[in-house]
Amino acid sequence: MKKISIILGLLIVLSLQYSCKKSPVTAGFEDMEQFTIYDYLVQNEKDYSSFLSILKAGGLEKTLSAYNPNGIDYTLFVPDNKAVEQFVKDNGQFTSLDAILKDKAYVEALARYHVVNLGTSSYEFPFGTFSEPTLSGDYLNVNFILAKDTTYYKINNQASVTKANVDLSNGYVHVIGTMLKPITLNSYDWLKQNSAYSILASAIENTGWNKTIDVDMKLKDQPLKPFTMLVEPDAIFKKRNINSFADLAKLISPDRTDYTNASNPLNLFVGYHMLAESKFLDDLQGKATNYNTFADVPVTINGVGLDIVINKGKEEFIEGKDTIDYIGLDYDASNVITQSGGIHFIDQIMKPQIPSRAIVTFEFYEELALDEYRRKGGSFLIENEKLLDYVKWSGAKLFYVKSNDDSERSWGKDYLLIDGDFTISYQLPKIIQGKYNVFFQADAFSSANALVELFVDGNKLGGLIDLTKGGSSTYPYASVKVGTIDFKKYAGHTITVKSLIPGRLKWDYIRFEPL
Repeated sequence: MKKISIILGLLIVLSLQYSCKKSPVTAGFEDMEQFTIYDYLVQNEKDYSSFLSILKAGGLEKTLSAYNPNGIDYTLFVPDNKAVEQFVKDNGQFTSLDAILKDKAYVEALARYHVVNLGTSSYEFPFGTFSEPTLSGDYLNVNFILAKDTTYYKINNQASVTKANVDLSNGYVHVIGTMLKPITLNSYDWLKQNSAYSILASAIENTGWNKTIDVDMKLKDQPLKPFTMLVEPDAIFKKRNINSFADLAKLISPDRTDYTNASNPLNLFVGYHMLAESKFLDDLQGKATNYNTFADVPVTINGVGLDIVINKGKEEFIEGKDTIDYIGLDYDASNVITQSGGIHFIDQIMKPQIPSRAIVTFEFYEELALDEYRRKGGSFLIENEKLLDYVKWSGAKLFYVKSNDDSERSWGKDYLLIDGDFTISYQLPKIIQGKYNVFFQADAFSSANALVELFVDGNKLGGLIDLTKGGSSTYPYASVKVGTIDFKKYAGHTITVKSLIPGRLKWDYIRFEPL
């Protein structure tokens, strides 16, 4: 049994053990409906007095004494007194808890960082980031750790959950054995501060990629979007007798030293380790596709099987007596969250490979401005055209809809909605050259729907698409094969949908399947 399968199975077991739906932890109150997260801390002050003082200094006592105004509860990850004491000892900025309490800006951020703006039991923990941010506006993530005699959740790869699912009137409390440290480092800073990754960190600097990624992601008007790093620890390089940056440069770019040149093999190698979007392990599971990288060469990741595998069949690696044909992930260490996205650790040296074509489905996830709507759920009017980078429209109002209804049948339960005499275009990421069947999925079970035409890069593909038929009462969405297209080069493309007979369009996705 592969490790990812073991993880998923144990996740279910552990979730059932922790689940409030199965066996909620009683907080010991006579009337649970009257007691809040804050009440619980006061009731157990002997264990949580230090963090209680942080909450008070951070101005959260009233917040955690009340219901979430958004109706979604709160989740508090609370460190016990020993954890806070250790945090103070290890912190180079403050010499005492009292010093932390006196720094108003810091203590406010620290307190708010431990509160997720959504009530979540361990039964609902993701294998990645929580869907809602903390009250400080940051995102926490969850790893599932397999130890010799136990299994447990770890928050931000920092803090183990020692007691889960204290179910209270306004959310959940999970006790952690280590106090969380707010994420202030970007991915490059994180690598530099961890000596076990010095070879790749040095390669990033020598190729000049640090000038692109070494930024404060919280700065306004920051052009860099969250991305993902796939990183070989130094130990992986050393297995192949690569003991320094010089050894790596000799292996990858033996004949050229112009490492900052975009065409240099080492520059390509480093950029290939950066996926052009933020992906955690749960995002990689259940799909096999190509992901664009900063090197302009996509990497193939297959998360459909028992393991998540990278570039399967592209290169062979000798491991003892075994030969494997893919790059794997270190699940326990991965899902490191930084300011600029996630870091995952790979078990082989990953060289750029000519990718195979794969099924690619585009669902508007490139539009980061929609992420907040996607997390909240509901129907949202896009009033400012500048809000979206990749979708443009005219002739009618555009809405983004994320349904919370279990009966919703759209892929991902979300879609773009436009109604009238419209034109809407979607600028896609780059797609590997070759022939594809093109599938357009939209609601096709209403007389109110439009009849549309679809264009790829300004050229009409297929005939009239009648969205008044094709769906059914149980599954109103229809995946229409529009036609076949042959892309001659690796490039981005623009999909345009025009209403020939005005009406409604609920656009779910556009998909390309290799021929």
